[in-house]
Amino acid sequence: MAQQRACQEQDDRASKVTLSTMRLRVLPPTVLQDPRMESLNLDRNKLKHVAGISKLGNLRKLILSKNEIADFPEEIQSLVHLEKLELNQNQIRVIPEGIFSCLPRLKHLRLSNNRLSALPKDLATCSSSLQYLNLSNNLFRAIPQAVLELVSLQELYVQNNTLRQLPRELFEGRPLKMFKANGNPLREPPNEVCAGGIQQILSYFSQLQNCHVEEDRRVKTMFLGASLAGKSTICKSLKQRQVVLVSEEERTVGIEISEFHIQDFTFLFWDFAGQLEYYVTHHVFITPQALVILVINFQKYQLNNGIFQELVGFWINNLFMRVPNSVVLPVGTHTDCCTEEEVEEKKRDIMSKIQAMLEERRANLAHFINNLESSEESEFYVDQWDRLKEMESCTLTILNLVPVNCTNYWDIKKLETTILEHVRNEEIFPNVIRVLPPVYKEVEAAIVDTEQSEGTAEHGIMDLNHLLSEITRREHLSHLGTELFRDILRYLHRIGLIIWYEEIKQLESTVFLRPAFLITMFKILVRYRLVQQLESISVDLLVGEHATIRDQSNWVWTFKSKAMLCQRAMRALVKHQLYLEGMKDVFEEMVGHKAQKGKLFSLLEHFEICLEVRHAKDLNPGAREFVPGKLWETTQNCREAYYLFPTYLNQSEEVSERWGGDHLEDLHIRAYFSPEIPEGFFQRLMVKACSFYSAHWIAKVTCLLICSGKPLLIKENNQKGYSYIELRSRKPAQRTEFQFTWDFFMAIIFIIRKLSEEWPGLHMCMKAPCRTAECPAEFFWPDVDDKNTVTKEEIKTCGTCGHRFRTELLLPKVPSDLEVPQTPPPAHYYVTSYGTTSFGPSSIHVHRQSILDK
Repeated sequence: MAQQRACQEQDDRASKVTLSTMRLRVLPPTVLQDPRMESLNLDRNKLKHVAGISKLGNLRKLILSKNEIADFPEEIQSLVHLEKLELNQNQIRVIPEGIFSCLPRLKHLRLSNNRLSALPKDLATCSSSLQYLNLSNNLFRAIPQAVLELVSLQELYVQNNTLRQLPRELFEGRPLKMFKANGNPLREPPNEVCAGGIQQILSYFSQLQNCHVEEDRRVKTMFLGASLAGKSTICKSLKQRQVVLVSEEERTVGIEISEFHIQDFTFLFWDFAGQLEYYVTHHVFITPQALVILVINFQKYQLNNGIFQELVGFWINNLFMRVPNSVVLPVGTHTDCCTEEEVEEKKRDIMSKIQAMLEERRANLAHFINNLESSEESEFYVDQWDRLKEMESCTLTILNLVPVNCTNYWDIKKLETTILEHVRNEEIFPNVIRVLPPVYKEVEAAIVDTEQSEGTAEHGIMDLNHLLSEITRREHLSHLGTELFRDILRYLHRIGLIIWYEEIKQLESTVFLRPAFLITMFKILVRYRLVQQLESISVDLLVGEHATIRDQSNWVWTFKSKAMLCQRAMRALVKHQLYLEGMKDVFEEMVGHKAQKGKLFSLLEHFEICLEVRHAKDLNPGAREFVPGKLWETTQNCREAYYLFPTYLNQSEEVSERWGGDHLEDLHIRAYFSPEIPEGFFQRLMVKACSFYSAHWIAKVTCLLICSGKPLLIKENNQKGYSYIELRSRKPAQRTEFQFTWDFFMAIIFIIRKLSEEWPGLHMCMKAPCRTAECPAEFFWPDVDDKNTVTKEEIKTCGTCGHRFRTELLLPKVPSDLEVPQTPPPAHYYVTSYGTTSFGPSSIHVHRQSILDK
C-alpha cells in the first residue's frame, strides 16, 4: 500500500519520496533500500521510531514532523549530508549529545511544539552552517548557550516558551534577519520592544550599554462590566483617593483613560463603557498582559443564570476568547444596597459559576482533543490538534471576588491594597517589571510634559516631526536621533500611553498624545442612542453643512433602515462634539470634506468598524483618457460617500429575496466556533468581505456577495452551543467551474481565519453538512494548507445515511476524471461532536445512489 501511494520523482542522480498522511507506524522496508534518496517526507504519520533511517546515507532533507516521536532518533547522526531536518510537533523531551556534531551541513532545524527545555552542547558545531532554527512552543526558560554560538543564524523563533531575558550576544555579530519571541514573560527586553523587530532590539541593547538600567513597574488595568455597574466610580475613587460618585448622566461613553500611582507601581486605567453598542470598538484596545477588573452590580445581581450571563458570563466568555491568559479580579459594587448575608451569598454564587465556566471550557477542549486523537485519520487533523493543545494551556486567572461599598472610602482603600498585593505576586504577573534604558523614561517624561503644557491643543494631536523638535529642545535629549525616537514611540504606543498608527498611511506622521481624544472620535459615531444624536443636530450645524431639515430627516431614515451615514451627517455629528469641547481647529483634519477623506474615516475603516459605499454615475463624459503606463486621475463626479456601520443593521428581506432561498444541491459549509462567535466578529467579517467584493447586499446576520456573476451567501447563527457562520453557493453547472467556486469560498474562509487569530482563545473548525435531505451528519474538514485541504480521496461516504458523494461537493477539491464506481464498497462510520465521518469496511450498502446529482 505504501509503495502504491508513495509519490516518487527520480532521475539519475537523486530521488524524492513523499509518504505523508499514510498512517505509517514503521518505515516501509522498500524505502530503506534506495541509497540514492535525497529527500524523505514522513510528516503526519504515527511513527514513534524510525529504525533503519541510517541506511539512507545520501539524505539531504528529512521531514518527521507531526508524528508521535518521544525519543530523538539517534540514527540521524549517520546522515552526514543532511541539510534540512524537521521534527516539530512530536513529544521529544531530550536530544542526546553527539548527534549534531555529525551533521556538518545542517542548515535548517525545526524543533517547535515539543517538550524541550535544553539543547545539546554539540549543536554549536553547526555554527558555520545552521541558518534556520525554530524552538517555539517548548519549555525553555533561557536561551541555550549553544544557540549563542550559531554565528550563521539568519532566522530564530522562540515564541511561547518561558523566557524572561534575551542575551545581548544573540543579536550581535550574526546575520539575523528574522526573530520572534512573543508569548514569553520577557522583562529584558520587554515584549513591546521585541515587537518592533531586530533593529529596535539592537537599539535597545545599545542604549543599555554603559548606563544604569531602570525598572518600569507599569500595569495596564482594564475596567469591564455591564452598564451602570460602578466602573467609573471605582476608577475615579482610586485615582483621587477619595469617594467620587458618578451619576448616570456622567457614565462612560466609549472608553476613558487615566493614570494612577500606588507606591512604586504605575497603573494605566482604561474604563470601558458597558453598553453593547460600544463593544464593537473594544477589540481595538483590549490587550493581553493586563489586569482586568470585572465590576458587577450586586444590587442588580440575582441568583439565576440569565442575570449571571448578562453581568458576568458575557465578559468572562469574551476574555476567554480575546485574552485567555489575563488576570481577572471580580469586584462586587452597590453592596450598601444588600445585607451582609446577601453579599456573601452572591459572592459564592458568582465565584462558583465562574469556576463552572472554567471547568466547562477545560472539559470541552479535552473532548475536542480526544475526538481528534481517537480518529482513525488523526494525521489529517494535526494542526487543529496543536491549536487545541495551545488553547488548553491558556486559562484565565480568576482572583477572589472583592465586595466594595463605593460610598465608603475604607472599602476603596481595601480594594487598592488587594490590587497592589496581586501585582506584586510574580507568579500572577511575571512580566509586570520591564527593564528599560534611561532614555526611554526620559523621552516618556518629556512627552508627558509636552502633552500637559499650555501650548498643546486640547486634542493632543501632533505632527511626528514637530513632536521630535519639541522633545529635542531639552538639553539632555538634544542628540536624540529620529530612529531611536521612533523606537521609543512604538514602545509607548504598545503600552497604551500614546497612540501612533504608523501602519496607516494617512496617519503615519500623526501622534495622538491623548489617546482619550481618539476614543472620543470613535464614540461619536459608535455609541448608544445614535438616532437621538442625529435628530438633535441643530439648525445652525445643518446650515454649516449646506443641509436642510429635510436632509436631516433623510439621514435619520437612511440610518434606521440601512445603517448608513452620509459624509455630511458624520461631519455634523463630529462638528457638534468638537465645537462643544473647544477643538474646532482639528475638525477638518479629522473628517475631511467632499472627496477628501479625513483621518477619522481611515481609522474606522482600518479597524473594520465601517465600510465606505459610493454610488458612482453609470457614465462619466468628463473622464480622462486612460493611457497604459501613465497615472490616471479620476474626476470627482461621484455622489456623496456613505459609510455603512454593520453593527447598527436590522433584519432585512432584501438579501433573502436576491438570494432566492436555499437549494438542496447548493455547496454548503459551516465554520463552527467555540465557545461562541465573538461580539462584533460577524460585522467585521462583512466589512472586510464587502471591501473585496463591491457587489453585495447586507442585513444584520446575512450577507450576499457577487463575484463574476456567482453569488455566495454568508449567514451567522450564534446560539449557545451551536455557533457557526454558514457559507453557501449554487452548485456549479459545469465541472470546470468548481475551481472558481471553491476559490470564492476559500477567500472568505481565509478572512474568517485571519480574523479569528485576533481571539487566541477562540476555537474554530470547518464542517460540510451531508447533502442528503434530513440527514443530520456533517463531514469534518481536515487541516487546510493555504487554499487546499490535505485529502486525496475522490469519494466521501456519509456514515449516517450511507450515501456517497464526490469530494468536490464537500471540500475544496477540483474534480478529477475518475469514473464513479457503480457499486460502492461497504463503509462503516462513527459519530463525534465534530460530525460524522466514514472509514473502512462495514455492512452498510447503498444501491442506485446518484452522487452526481447531489
